[in-house]
Amino acid sequence: GDAAPGPLPAHGPGPGPGAMLPLLLLLLRMAPSDAHVGYMPELTQRPLAARVTTSTFVLEQPRCIFTNTSSDLMIWLVVALDEATGQFDPRTQPETPPLAFQTFPNNTAYATLGTSVANYPCPAPTSRDITVLRVGSETACRLNASRPSCNGPLPGPGPYRVKFVAWKSSQLEAETEWSEPITLLRAHMVPVTPSGRSAGMIVLTSILSILFAVLLACLVALLVTCSSVFSTKADAVSVRRYNTHHVYDQPAARL
Repeated sequence: GDAAPGPLPAHGPGPGPGAMLPLLLLLLRMAPSDAHVGYMPELTQRPLAARVTTSTFVLEQPRCIFTNTSSDLMIWLVVALDEATGQFDPRTQPETPPLAFQTFPNNTAYATLGTSVANYPCPAPTSRDITVLRVGSETACRLNASRPSCNGPLPGPGPYRVKFVAWKSSQLEAETEWSEPITLLRAHMVPVTPSGRSAGMIVLTSILSILFAVLLACLVALLVTCSSVFSTKADAVSVRRYNTHHVYDQPAARL
């Protein structure tokens, strides 16, 4: 007859909760983040003076971007070198040494302009407010180490990229896309002569010297004219000496 089926292969016990935890963490890290916001910061298109300078630039405010409007939600602007955006970890808390302005660009990114989400409300349809942010407007940040989130001037032309990050109770809540690269203006060096003076300074000195010479000549001419006028008036009022006819002695009459 048919042979009896052999014994089934034995299976060990399934993986316990401790073995499943690393796998779950890996899956969570690989899964797309719910904190992602489909918004890209951009330079303002408003006709403002100095929209981009050698150390600052002006962004549009992130109005109506973050749906969580709780009072303890803080919005930060992260500024990074263009080639180092991949090194930024959004879980790094603002106002800590890894994101301090004073060590930028060695730390490749810094966080600044932290404010409550209530300061970025949805604008009214008829609102004419200038809703912009100037990045790099504080000039004394390098000397103020007590404010790591200081909004100091950028150290070079860049390019830079920026993004907005929302934090709530030291936990990452949301983050936007990185902006397009932003390149600042370059300062033009004034040509300097071998003597150490710039060409502009030499031209200015020459012009001032000529004006001084002209002024001095006018002053001398004025003095000469005034002297001539005074001399003429003195001659006009002088009285010449003359003798009257009765002054001479008359000859004695002859007897």
